[in-house]
Amino acid sequence: MIDQIIENALREDIGDGDHSSLACVPENGKGSAKLLVKANGIIAGVELAERIFKTYDSSLEFNRFIADGEAVKVGDIAFEVKGNSRSILSTERLVLNFMQRMSGIATQTNRIVGLIEGTKTKLLDTRKTTPGIRYMEKWAVRIGGGHNHRFALYDMIMLKDNHIDYAGGISSAIESTQSYLKKTNKELKVEIEVRNEEELKEVLAIGGVDRIMLDNFTPERIKEALAYIPDTYEVEASGGITEETIRSYAETGVDYISVGALTHSFKSLDMSLKAVFT
Repeated sequence: MIDQIIENALREDIGDGDHSSLACVPENGKGSAKLLVKANGIIAGVELAERIFKTYDSSLEFNRFIADGEAVKVGDIAFEVKGNSRSILSTERLVLNFMQRMSGIATQTNRIVGLIEGTKTKLLDTRKTTPGIRYMEKWAVRIGGGHNHRFALYDMIMLKDNHIDYAGGISSAIESTQSYLKKTNKELKVEIEVRNEEELKEVLAIGGVDRIMLDNFTPERIKEALAYIPDTYEVEASGGITEETIRSYAETGVDYISVGALTHSFKSLDMSLKAVFT
C-alpha cells in the first residue's frame, strides 16, 4: 500500500518530467540536502522519506539523524540525502508534503495522549482521513503515541446510527450482522453505536457485539452507563470531545476515546529541505 501511494504521488507530481531540474541542472551533477526542522513538535515520516528517495533513485544515500517519534525543535536536522542532484530535486516536495503532514498529526496526537496520561484510556483515530493517503495518516497517529481504530470498511463491522435506522432498529441490525458473519465465515469484531441509555439497554439485552460506542454521552452519563455494562464489552466514547474535556472522559474509566480531529484538523509542522554546499 505504501509503495502504491508513493508511485501514484510521483506520477502526479512529475508527469513526463521535472522540467525545472532537467532544464538547468547537469544530468550527472551530485549534491546533498538536509531536512531542516522549523517548528517544535514530534517528527514523523523519516522512514517514509528514505523509502521515497530510494524508490525514485536507489543510488541516493540517506543518513538518518533523528528517528520517527522523537521530539524535535527549531533548527534540528532530521536527515541528509546525497546523490544525483536532479533526483533530490524531483522528490523534494513529495517528501516534504508527507513529512509536514505526518509530523503535524504525530505532534497533535502526542499532545492529546499527554492529556489522558495516567488513565487506562487509549486514544483512537477515525476514518476521517485524506482519501488515498489514509495509511500515512494512521501511521503518523501511531508514531505520535495514539492507536488506530479500524483501518477501513473491510476490517471491522461498525453499526452506526444510519446502519441501525436502515436495518430497522438495533435488534434487526445485530441479528442480521451475526447471520452475515456466520454465512460468510468471517471473523470480524462488531462495534455498535448507541445514542442514549434506552439503546444501550437494548444492546445489552441482545448481546452479539464486542464494543459499544457511547455517542455524545457526557462524562457523568458514561460513568452511570459503565456501572451496568459488563466487563466483557469494550467501551468507546466519541462525539463532542475536546482537548478541554478529554481528561474528564478518560477519568470515567472508558476503554477508548476516538477523536476525528487527529487526522482532519491538524497543523502541519514546518520544515524544509535545504541544499548543502561544501
